[in-house]
Amino acid sequence: MGTFDNDSTRRSYLKTVGAAGALGMSSLAGCTAFGGGSSDSGTITVAAAVPETGRLSSVGNEMLRGYELGVDVINENGGIDGQEVDLVVKDDESDPTVLRQVLQETLSNNDVDMIWGSFSSPLVMAGSALAENEGLPFLAVATCYEAPLTDEGKEWTYTPFPKTRDVTRATTGMLELVPESDRPETVGIWEENSGWGEEMAEAWETKLSEAGYDVALRETYNTGNQDFSSLISQSESAGVEALVACPQPPDGITAMNQISNSGYTPEFIEFVRASDPQAWWSALGDQGSYVTMCPGWAPGMTGNGNDTLLETYRANNEDAGEDAVPRVMVGVGYNLAQTAEQAFAGAESTDPGDVQSSLDETEFQTVIGDFAFDEYGMPQKGQLSAASAQWWDGQQQLVYPQTENAADLRFPIE
Repeated sequence: MGTFDNDSTRRSYLKTVGAAGALGMSSLAGCTAFGGGSSDSGTITVAAAVPETGRLSSVGNEMLRGYELGVDVINENGGIDGQEVDLVVKDDESDPTVLRQVLQETLSNNDVDMIWGSFSSPLVMAGSALAENEGLPFLAVATCYEAPLTDEGKEWTYTPFPKTRDVTRATTGMLELVPESDRPETVGIWEENSGWGEEMAEAWETKLSEAGYDVALRETYNTGNQDFSSLISQSESAGVEALVACPQPPDGITAMNQISNSGYTPEFIEFVRASDPQAWWSALGDQGSYVTMCPGWAPGMTGNGNDTLLETYRANNEDAGEDAVPRVMVGVGYNLAQTAEQAFAGAESTDPGDVQSSLDETEFQTVIGDFAFDEYGMPQKGQLSAASAQWWDGQQQLVYPQTENAADLRFPIE
């Protein structure tokens, strides 16, 4: 990761602990951070594009539910300085071109104070480019990809979400939960043929090798692949005991179905991104059991508004039962709403520059943990634990970090 000299610093890099960072979402409501919004309506307007349809809709709609729950909590508690948040959502159809079109339409028809991103790096970066051009604060989750953030000198883009470096650290953290005598030794990496796929594969290979694992396989596949038989055969031949990959949900479901029918199953499987949505269990059922994921939030996280999230979710889903818990991407989206609230609450006004300064200077406390943004708009290195979960009995169970509400890692896959 490079550094900037004084002439090319992307944003100020002062971090202060303010009142906004020290409180949870419900405590921030009604605080007097600034007087008056950027519009005459007395509202703070947020534009968002989300994949409600298309290839990424299964995860996009769960993330959107988190956005909506977060905004509901803000508004039910009096808004921010008495101003309600108006969330204007458009379907980007899982297509970057459509995303740019619908966001531009929203900006043309509304006095927008902030933009919230979509799901996955291509869509997030398309929204980021528009926000950078417009000079508006842009928040996005559901992207771990570091290279576009560190290489392009962005001024307005902030991603309150674990990054590649955090995911790989969580992978070794999960494996270390297995008693040393039973721990896998041989790792295989399935590398998606994409920028983030390469970044993740390289980081996994480095991190796992440094931790003493034998990375015996690293093979590439294309997005939309329908036949994983060769990769499965190569993994079996290499004696892969732990398999890691970051496929898109449809690809991961296809791969897991073929693994289950192949007669060979690694003892540990981590499919980052693919196993995040409910669609995973709906498609695979017990065949998807014990696969792990690293979404950054999972039921079992504590503090920082997690109780409010669960209470709000259950109140809005009475048919699901009093013990119902949201899917992981709901919590991830809720975290973004918390981040936005704390940024606005810490700003002198809704002027983009004031909100940008607040984003740079605030210490945030959200359901995914405590963090401050670095000079690239990423959570500072090492601050987030990158919560990881595992599917069993139809539920996503937090297994890392081992909070008081976490479950034990189920190992090996049966």
